[in-house]
Amino acid sequence: MTATSAVGALAQVNTLATQYAFTVWNTASDFLIIIILFGILFLFAWYIGRATLVSILLAFYAAYAIYSTFPYASYLPTAPALTALLANVALYAGLTLVFYLILRRVVVSDFLYVGIFGTIALSLLGATFLIALAYHVFPVAGVYRFTPAIDLLFAAKQYFWWWFVAPAIGLFFLAR
Repeated sequence: MTATSAVGALAQVNTLATQYAFTVWNTASDFLIIIILFGILFLFAWYIGRATLVSILLAFYAAYAIYSTFPYASYLPTAPALTALLANVALYAGLTLVFYLILRRVVVSDFLYVGIFGTIALSLLGATFLIALAYHVFPVAGVYRFTPAIDLLFAAKQYFWWWFVAPAIGLFFLAR
C-alpha cells in the first residue's frame, strides 16, 4: 500500500508542479512583449551608458512630437495592415534615431547620474511608453492582438496619458 500511496502522492506533486509552471508561463507570456522591450532598453543602457538611456527616452518624446504633426502621413501606405504598420513604425524609429543622435551629444555628461534601480525603472517605463504608442498611435490592431492582461493596462484611452508621461516623471525623480 505504501507504493501506491507514494505513486499517488508523486502524481499529485507532478500535477501541481505542472499546473504551477503553466500558470507562471502564461503570466510571463502575457507580458513577454514588455519584458523583451525592457530587456532591450536595459541592455542598451548597461552597455552603451546610462546617460544614453536618458537620451533615448527624450528622443521618444521629440520623435512623437514630429511624428504626430508629420505633414506627409497621407503618403504612407494604408494597406495591407502589416505594410502600414511597418511604414509608421519605420518613420517613428527614424525620427527617434535622429533625435537620439542630437540629444546624445547634449545629455551625455559627467553631471548626469542614473543608478541601477533608476536604469531598471526607466527601462521599464520606456518599454511601457512604446506599448502605449503601439496601442494608441500605430495601427497594430490589424497585425497583432495583444493578450487580455495587456489590454487591461493599455487599451483604455484614459490610461494613455499616464503611460505617456511616466518616463518623464521617472526621469524627473531618477536622473540626477
